[in-house]
Amino acid sequence: MDIFKFGGASVKDAAGVKNVGDIIRDYKNGKLLIVISAMGKITNKLEELTQAFLTQSEDTHAIFEEIKHFHFNLIETLFEGTSNPVYDDVANTFVEIDWLIEDEADGNADYIYDQIVSIGEVVSTKIVAAWLNKMGIKALWVDARNFIQTDNTYKEGKVDWEKTNQTIQKGLLPLLEDHIVVTQGFIGGTSENYTTTLGREGSDYSAAIFASCLNAEALTIWKDVPGVLNADPKWFDETEKIPQLSYHDAIELTYYGATVIHPKTIKPLQNKGIPLFVRSFIQPEGVGTAITKENNPLPVPSFIFKVNQALISIFPKDYSFIIEENLSNIFELFHKHRIKINTMLNSAISFSVSIDDDANKIEKLIRDLATEFTVKYNKGLELVTIRYYNQQTIDRVTVNKDILLEVKSRHTCQMVMKNKN
Repeated sequence: MDIFKFGGASVKDAAGVKNVGDIIRDYKNGKLLIVISAMGKITNKLEELTQAFLTQSEDTHAIFEEIKHFHFNLIETLFEGTSNPVYDDVANTFVEIDWLIEDEADGNADYIYDQIVSIGEVVSTKIVAAWLNKMGIKALWVDARNFIQTDNTYKEGKVDWEKTNQTIQKGLLPLLEDHIVVTQGFIGGTSENYTTTLGREGSDYSAAIFASCLNAEALTIWKDVPGVLNADPKWFDETEKIPQLSYHDAIELTYYGATVIHPKTIKPLQNKGIPLFVRSFIQPEGVGTAITKENNPLPVPSFIFKVNQALISIFPKDYSFIIEENLSNIFELFHKHRIKINTMLNSAISFSVSIDDDANKIEKLIRDLATEFTVKYNKGLELVTIRYYNQQTIDRVTVNKDILLEVKSRHTCQMVMKNKN
């Protein structure tokens, strides 16, 4: 049994859906579960819709109409009109949003986010499943919310692994005997049957959950790149494909911000020894990158860039040492505001961190920190991480840069930088 995961770029238009169908048609290795994201940039558009609804913007219904038009236009392109049952199926799915936005925004904003944004995955999988059946492939659409069970932490649901494993083994495994199953990434369900999401770009993680609970032979993530590259092509003109990665290096790269794989993806696979393949849906005949238990060092240095960073430096007001008690209080506040630290460095009387620049979260964090500490911060920075670095690679990325913070370990160098003025 294999798991295939297709992201939004692979199903961004009718040609993409047809290409996915061709890849599935050529699969000959037995049982197959397909996990699919929302189409193209629809998640961004649904987030825009959510924000408009929460602020009661007059643009709310116009944004929603734009989202519906995109999908119905794609359906008409694929199925030559509106006679295929998928048209009504998708229309009925959108009714869930219609009902929600007819009322005033009331309640938990994260809850509302999950109920609206999750519809992107539901609709995309209904369209792909319908297309596969039109091709003559025996495909069955299933609702991931019935199988991936989470708590009530909206926008970042915590998976109940025991319950999820039981429901997948009992309810999903038998369906794979007679069908190729199509389901959603990114979403789960609570015990009260409310929808949760697993964190932005969480479809890779969904695929890993299914792979682990189904004891799959392999998980393949289909991307618009030929495999895992040693740098993002939008930052480097010349990149190299890495043919093989260990689980350890993959976890390190995703933790530091490599976007080719969601950070939570590796652990469920590593625990079961399930290999992960990253392949190109543009050139499906390519071998891509294999991520396995083989613990070989990377053949080339890897570069990860994170922009829009804020560097926060925290000082005790009484010039006492940054000791365990202070650190405990600081980390508790970061946890309270759900802020992830991308890199950190402490000295005798200071503690500095680089975080994603979310103005709303940072303002609240600094307000809380300021009750006990003196806080200084810089914004508009970039964080560069080099895995298997040397001086040449450091020199390559620091041209015309001022380094504000530098942290080195045996294999990894991280630098928070700004452009020289």
